[in-house]
Amino acid sequence: MAARRRARPHGQIRRSQLVGQFGPGSLIDMPRHSVIVGGLEQWGDPEKNGFPPVFEDRLKANLEQALELQGLRFFSPPIDLDTFGDEAPQGITVWEFPQWFVAQWAPTDSPGKRPLVHERRLVSGRFLADDKKPKPVVPIRFVQACRNGHVSDIDWPTFAHRGNSSCQQQLWLLEKGTSGDFLDLFIQCDCGVPMRSVFEATRFGEDGMSPLGLCKGHRPWLGPNSRDPNPCLSDGGKHSPNKLLVRTASNAYFARVVSAISIPEKDRKVREAVEHLWTDFMVQCESQADVKHERKKPKVQASLGTLTDAQVFAEIQRRKSPTPTPAKKLKQAEIETLLSVEDELGDDKLGSDFYATVLPAKKPQSRLLEAFHKIVLVQRMREVRVQVGFTRFEDQAPTIDGELDLNVGMASLSREATWLPAVENYGEGLFLSFDLKRLIDWSKRPAVQTREKELHDGFKAWVDSQRGSKEKKQSIVAPPVVYVMLHSLSHLLINAMSLECGYSASSIRERIYVTKEGAGILLHTGTPDAEGTLGGLVEVGKRFDEILRVALELGKLCSNDPVCAAHRPNDSNEERPLHGAACHGCLLTSESSCERRNELLDRALVVPTVEDCGCEFFTEAE
Repeated sequence: MAARRRARPHGQIRRSQLVGQFGPGSLIDMPRHSVIVGGLEQWGDPEKNGFPPVFEDRLKANLEQALELQGLRFFSPPIDLDTFGDEAPQGITVWEFPQWFVAQWAPTDSPGKRPLVHERRLVSGRFLADDKKPKPVVPIRFVQACRNGHVSDIDWPTFAHRGNSSCQQQLWLLEKGTSGDFLDLFIQCDCGVPMRSVFEATRFGEDGMSPLGLCKGHRPWLGPNSRDPNPCLSDGGKHSPNKLLVRTASNAYFARVVSAISIPEKDRKVREAVEHLWTDFMVQCESQADVKHERKKPKVQASLGTLTDAQVFAEIQRRKSPTPTPAKKLKQAEIETLLSVEDELGDDKLGSDFYATVLPAKKPQSRLLEAFHKIVLVQRMREVRVQVGFTRFEDQAPTIDGELDLNVGMASLSREATWLPAVENYGEGLFLSFDLKRLIDWSKRPAVQTREKELHDGFKAWVDSQRGSKEKKQSIVAPPVVYVMLHSLSHLLINAMSLECGYSASSIRERIYVTKEGAGILLHTGTPDAEGTLGGLVEVGKRFDEILRVALELGKLCSNDPVCAAHRPNDSNEERPLHGAACHGCLLTSESSCERRNELLDRALVVPTVEDCGCEFFTEAE
């Protein structure tokens, strides 16, 4: 499959967007082109081209372990610089895709009939009509892809003729309605073969075969004619069929992003310093004497600063160890740090990655606040987000522990992964630590256990409906009821806080922790390339009891009640197996805020609803 590179950049995307919704393999409509973002090799050498490095040792160790890669590095996408004259253009390489176009011209007797042409039949990017005048063209909306992320142009001549054909006559796209629906679109050839509805491309036969054929592993984001060397197989071991994909649809690209909060670690400074110097200076050091020799170089001394040779060499030995220490789960390390805050932790100064203080308890204390063990105001925090791959058609979030879900296949960002794109977000947050004994006692109540069984039955039905082998499905464990309750309360708090803190609900993100050591919610916000934010979350956190009361009131009644409150996740007729009492009128919020794609929600676990299930964590008496 051929692809063509654009000569000069004609459009801009924020760096933070390249680590997520517009990462490698994503389909974008630019001002004058439709393109697919190139793989990491097309971005250039990150060290030679001066990409800003990003350091986060915990996340690095976690991904090296999950992806079975050593020496993995993180870099921010390059900054687009103004260029003049013959200077090379800056920015990210993209490839023109798709290569089939629809001419913006129609015969006078058939206004809904437009030529469908391949790029190689265009003249200077335009279609020559019967009057020999060039007509503008636009990329066709439809391509074909598989669940493993591969994507390619549809073979329109083969589709139109219902099989391989040597016919070279003109193809046409007919629109027999104004809705743009598949049922109103047809492909016709001048040879006289009966026209074929585009809707047929969405149907699968009884044998699971698609009219678009089998996937051949095309990876146009990695360059012209790039194909996956491994056969593209479905979970049943058969070759994966192609599916019709609308380029601009919301299911065309789902970035797989893993994030971590930078927390204070005693050896973090030496790890970052050695990481920064590793390739050029540190990897060849075999003794403290070698470290001392390298320090004579200005760049090395500037990075090491006051670190001793012994500290540096110990870190070098740790990195070279054939049996590295297993990485602790991302959320596990974070909640341990947040729970350890007694009065304050970190540095309250410009450039600090973390600074948190404990909110003093008010006396007399509200009964609602008795459910919380500690409230921590995170006044400075840094989050690192790294994209590791992407999927199409179906999104897959990380596990509830924040780990990369290895049960889900994903398309790669490059031919050989040596580095990954990352972005740093600086901001603030509010951490709520719950009384663990109270949570355990609540989860043992009969009404709660009954509700948990309904949630687990719904979760099992959802797992059974997903693609995958029986063994893979059996390894997927339903989240505990405590997680669903905390997740639901988090959404209520986001909606309540957005009314007071100065941030929109879509700007506030959640991080839910459920471990043996403790359980909590971290609500945070942040922006890339900025030191801190407005301080709104910390300020509303100082009067958290008021915000909590507002949040609980929001959860008691939904505009869709009693239908919303009466929903059962194990009700197969409603096809919402991952929701309890939850809908767009109460709990569902912006997908940029939610860590679970607006799933695993049930406000009946938080407050009493009109259904009165008796499983709420916060009772009327409080």
